[in-house]
Amino acid sequence: MNFFDRHKAACFAALCLICLALAAVSANRFAPTLFEKTIGFVITPVQGAIGSVGDWFSERISAVANTNALIEENEALKAEIEELKLDNSRIELLEQDNKNLNGLLDLKEKYSAYETTGARIIAKDPGNWYDVFLIDKGEADGITKNMVVISDGGLVGRIKEAGRNYAQVVSIIDDADAVSAMSLRTGDTGYVKGDLSNKGMCKMELIDSSSKIAEGDEILTSHFSSIYPEGITIGKVVSVQNAAETSTKTAVIEPTADFKHLDSVLIITESFDNAEEETAAEIIETTEAAETVTGESSETEELN
Repeated sequence: MNFFDRHKAACFAALCLICLALAAVSANRFAPTLFEKTIGFVITPVQGAIGSVGDWFSERISAVANTNALIEENEALKAEIEELKLDNSRIELLEQDNKNLNGLLDLKEKYSAYETTGARIIAKDPGNWYDVFLIDKGEADGITKNMVVISDGGLVGRIKEAGRNYAQVVSIIDDADAVSAMSLRTGDTGYVKGDLSNKGMCKMELIDSSSKIAEGDEILTSHFSSIYPEGITIGKVVSVQNAAETSTKTAVIEPTADFKHLDSVLIITESFDNAEEETAAEIIETTEAAETVTGESSETEELN
């Protein structure tokens, strides 16, 4: 053990006395002594270095603290942005719902002669098109088979079957049904059904070969229909051509209802179904069969 280790307390006390003595001696003097200058020369750079190191650590600590604060602020801003996005999506959905409801109100006024009720679509068959779908109204709401379904664009279809709190709708773009229709401009009649070869479109068949029906004509339900009331818009004629199998014309119809983006529909709660009448599909089949037989008879007569 060396001297300093053995006399730590004494050395520390002596150092304190020397400092006090220097302070007392220099208290009333303006000029430092040679010893003070020497001590100052040695200590000043050390003090400067210590101060610089202290400042550097202080700056680093402040930088870390600021970085953490910025990270927290950034996370808070991100959360706020996500919340604003959700709010914006909710507003857009509400605006769309409001638009749909306004469309249904306008439609209700347009067909004010009929009793109607609104319904929301709750399910549909796979695919992009609303050819067969379910609505949230059923027998409990007075919905029955063959009631007519419309949208703000025009005719959608009919109720195929109804459960207690739901109903299935088959639309006019489904080829299983046909609608008795006519041209608003010319009065020419035919039957409209879904076009399998051109999804989302319809075709109007059995138009008289001498008819003046043309592209752009508006097609409506006719008074011949056993299910649909007269005068509901179906769509517009896109093209007209002569039918290859029969002496009639066929027109491609673009429906006015948007069968890709249906959300709400209006149901005419009056039934126009006449069970004694044939369905449009049956009429088409019967007419085509009759024309085929007529054609065969003519060919037989010519051979004879």
